[in-house]
Amino acid sequence: METVTKTSVIIVGAGPTGLSVAVQLIRYGIDFVIFDKKEGVTELSKALVVHARTLEIYDQVSLAQKAVQGGEIVQKVVLMHSGKISARLDFSGFGGRLSPFPFLLVFEQSKNERLLYEHLQRNGKDVQWQTELESLTQDADGVKAVLKAANGETQMIEARYLVGCDGASSQTRHLLGLPFEGSTHPRLFYVADVEMEFQADEATFYPVLGYDSFVLIVPIQGEKRWRLIGNMPEYNDQVSPEVTFDQVENKVKQLVQQPIEITYVRWFSTYKVHTRHAETFSIGRCFLAGDAAHIHTPAGGQGMNTGIQDAYNLAWKIAFVLRGYAEDSLLDTYNEERLANAKRLLQTTDQFFDVAAGDQWYLRFFRDNILPSLASFVTQFSAAKEFLFPMVSQIGLNYRDSSLSKHQGDHDFEVKAGDRMPYFLVDGANVYDKLCAPKFHLLIFSDGEHGYQDLKSELEKEYGDLIDFQVIALYPRVVEIFGKNQPFKVLLRPDNYIGFISTEVSLEDLKAYLNTFVKHS
Repeated sequence: METVTKTSVIIVGAGPTGLSVAVQLIRYGIDFVIFDKKEGVTELSKALVVHARTLEIYDQVSLAQKAVQGGEIVQKVVLMHSGKISARLDFSGFGGRLSPFPFLLVFEQSKNERLLYEHLQRNGKDVQWQTELESLTQDADGVKAVLKAANGETQMIEARYLVGCDGASSQTRHLLGLPFEGSTHPRLFYVADVEMEFQADEATFYPVLGYDSFVLIVPIQGEKRWRLIGNMPEYNDQVSPEVTFDQVENKVKQLVQQPIEITYVRWFSTYKVHTRHAETFSIGRCFLAGDAAHIHTPAGGQGMNTGIQDAYNLAWKIAFVLRGYAEDSLLDTYNEERLANAKRLLQTTDQFFDVAAGDQWYLRFFRDNILPSLASFVTQFSAAKEFLFPMVSQIGLNYRDSSLSKHQGDHDFEVKAGDRMPYFLVDGANVYDKLCAPKFHLLIFSDGEHGYQDLKSELEKEYGDLIDFQVIALYPRVVEIFGKNQPFKVLLRPDNYIGFISTEVSLEDLKAYLNTFVKHS
């Protein structure tokens, strides 16, 4: 007899995205069932890079330092052409004033999954492994999903919502009947994790560019461990080419033209690059996140990070609706915000990827003759650093065009509604340490003349556990960042994006904002 389990949220897929949804729902005390057809967390390294914004998210649940300790910090780039160094770039000073994690962290997908899964287990939750989604139906009240285990047994799960995080070939997306439009690059790429003898600088990433091919050599934590990513143009026209690692090794040596000895291959795969996204990330009570919703080129290492941030955006909205704080309409903003972000990201990574791997003559000319000098020149300027780091690290991602961003009071500010809350220190401590509670945050930036106790009392009386209250000194960094030297207030969403900024001391604009999206308690 088929068993029936009732829960609040069904999570399909236990990769980095699905596990991140689960970790976030734990913060809000929301019950869920999570399952995956795999036998357990992946042993393959797969996605490689964790960016600053993801580490900021991890930090809210005390996982960031574990990731940093288990990864390899990369802050330098040595650009090579035909075996010769064409540029040395030092990114170590790029993001120090912009994020508590001013670096690129090589922390493989397998390690991310293990980190998140162990957090679930510490909180009394687990994944149903070797279990797949067989069917789903939904109505105005909820979702019903039939799960099938490896032994053939089935079970029915009833929930209020379902989140499909089951990858590029998503069964969830298929059952919802959503197209996955886009394109496939004709070029053939390879990825390999190897142990390799290579004379290299510490914590340094090596892009090696050739006439019609490239290889990226990325350090992985562990003695003499490296990730190789590159293309094999001689196999582009073949539908299912049989490429051996010996051929890849020859290509790498041909490009690098320096002594290299690969002593052990941990993992090796060839693939074609796809660029696709679903036309919508939600239908009724079902949502898509991560690769189930969008896939793009590996340029900039954005994929895994984007899925984790999909989870971060969606989880608080589902939690607020389930806890009775918000109207169902709040959930519409997930598709609004994350689909727009995915479209921008696909366009950006496609352009970046074409520059790195395109075989047109003008792109080859740019890579060989202009890129090295341009990169060396640009990275000397602080303005360039403050542009490049937010773009790559995803801290620059914003929701300024979202219906959750109210701009009436932000015209005179350098920071706008929809932006991520800027990073700075308060009395020597990270401002984000004050923003870990899973709720809205009202921040008063004060000149010290008022304690705002009346405002705090009124807020607690009106909104109870929905919002917390912080008073922070204006000087010195706040004035510099926000461009305002008079007291003002900022309302932060639970994901630490700005809902609105205002110089008004009362709660009237706060009430107007919350009453639009949130149920009054």
